[in-house]
Amino acid sequence: MNASPSKGRKVGRPSSWRPEPAAHFGPLPFHLALLALLSIGLLALAGSAAGQGCVMVVALDGAITPASDDIVREAIAEAEGRGCEALVITLDTPGGGLTETKEITGLIERTSLPVIGYVYPSGATAWSAGTIILLSSDIAAMVPGTIIGSAQPVQIGPTGMEAVNDTKVINAVVALVEEKARNNNRNTTAAREFVLSNLNLNAEDALRYGVIEHVSPSLGALLEEVDGTEAKNRTLATRGAEVVRFEPSLRLRVLAVLSDPLLAGLLLIVGLYALIFGLSNPGVGAELVGVIVLALGLIGLGFSVNLGALFLIALGIVLLLVELNSPGFGLLGAAGLACMVIGSVLLVPIGSPEWYTPASYKRDAFVALVAPTIVIGAFFVFALYKVAEARRRPTYSEMMEAEVAEALDRIDPRGHVMYNGEYWVAEAEEPIEAGEMVEVVGKERMVLKVRRKG
Repeated sequence: MNASPSKGRKVGRPSSWRPEPAAHFGPLPFHLALLALLSIGLLALAGSAAGQGCVMVVALDGAITPASDDIVREAIAEAEGRGCEALVITLDTPGGGLTETKEITGLIERTSLPVIGYVYPSGATAWSAGTIILLSSDIAAMVPGTIIGSAQPVQIGPTGMEAVNDTKVINAVVALVEEKARNNNRNTTAAREFVLSNLNLNAEDALRYGVIEHVSPSLGALLEEVDGTEAKNRTLATRGAEVVRFEPSLRLRVLAVLSDPLLAGLLLIVGLYALIFGLSNPGVGAELVGVIVLALGLIGLGFSVNLGALFLIALGIVLLLVELNSPGFGLLGAAGLACMVIGSVLLVPIGSPEWYTPASYKRDAFVALVAPTIVIGAFFVFALYKVAEARRRPTYSEMMEAEVAEALDRIDPRGHVMYNGEYWVAEAEEPIEAGEMVEVVGKERMVLKVRRKG
C-alpha cells in the first residue's frame, strides 16, 4: 500500500534546484561566422581587382626610326613597372631602318611582358619593318581593311628608292623573318615570300594563312579575344583591363621629328651648304646656322642623342660668351640661346629605369633640366641687353658736345670756363673774352674744346 501525500501538502522542487541552461549559439560563434563571410567577400573583391589589371598601348606611326626604338623601350619599362598584363604595339608604318627594326624585335623578345602586335586602325599598313615587328610579337592581330607585307629591303640611291637585290642581304633578311615567324609558330613560307616576292596580305588572308592569330575590329574586342591566352609562360587576363596610353616625352617627340629620314637628310644638306657659304663669306653668320643644323641632322640619323645634346649646349655657351665680347646683340646670342634650349630638351637620358617612374617625377626631372637652362639663358639675354645698351649709350665726351659754358677769363688760346658747375680748362681757336658764352665742341683728355657761341 503506498502512502499518499497528506492533504494540503504541496509537492515542489528541492530548494537547491537551479534550471539547467538550454543549448544555444552565443555571440562568439556568430561573430566568427560573420568574419568568415567578410573574408570570403574581400577575397572575391581582391580577385576581381587583380583580374582587372592594365594594358599599355604604344603607337608606332610613320617610319621606323631611332626614336621608335626609344619609344618602345620606354613603353616596355613603364608597362613592366605598372605590372600590366600586356603591351599592345599598334602599327601603321611604311617601314624603316633594318637596324632600328632589329632593335625593336630584340626588345620584344627580351621582355617578360607579353607583347601584342596590332595593325591599327582600319586602312593602316604595316609594310616592310612593320611586318617584321608584327611577326616578332607574341600575339599578332589586324583590323579588317589593313595590309601587311612588302618586306624586300630597299636603299636610297641617286635616282631615289631602289630595291636591294644583293643575295647576301636578301638571304639575311629572309632568315631573320623566318626565324621570327618560327619562334611564334607562324607561317614561315608566307614570311619568306614577304621578302622574296613582296607578298601582301589583308587581315582575313593573314589569318587564313597562319600569319596572325586574330582579326579584331577594335582594341576592346581584341582584349576580349586574347583573354586567357598563354604567352611567355603566363595566362593573360585582359578582359575589362584598364587601357593605358603611352605618351612619349617631349624629348622623344622632338627626336621623332628629327629622325624622319627626309627631314634628317634635308637638315644635313642645308647645314653643309650653310657651312660652306659661311666659311666662304665671313661675317654673315651662315656658318653658325650650318653647325647647328648639321648637329640636328646627325642626331636625327642616329648619332648619340646625349653627345649631340652636350655638343649643342657647349656650342650655345661658347656663342653666348663670344656675343658678350662682340658689338651689339644679334645672331650669336640668338643662336647660342637656341642651342642651349634644344640641347637641354634632348639631354634627358635615353635609357629608362627598370622600375616604373611616376609621371610627376618625370615632369620634375624634366623641369630640373630645362628650367636652369632657361634661367641661365634669360640671364645671358639680360646681360647681353645691358652690354648692348651700354655700348649704344653716348660717351661723356659725346654728351658734352653742343653744351654751353661761360668763359671765366680770357681764352687765348687757353683759359677757364664754368661748365655744369665745374671749372674746366678750355681751349679755343680764336680769342674769347671773359664773360662770353661758349659752346663745347669736343674734349681732349681734361681740356674742353670750345668756340664762341654764335
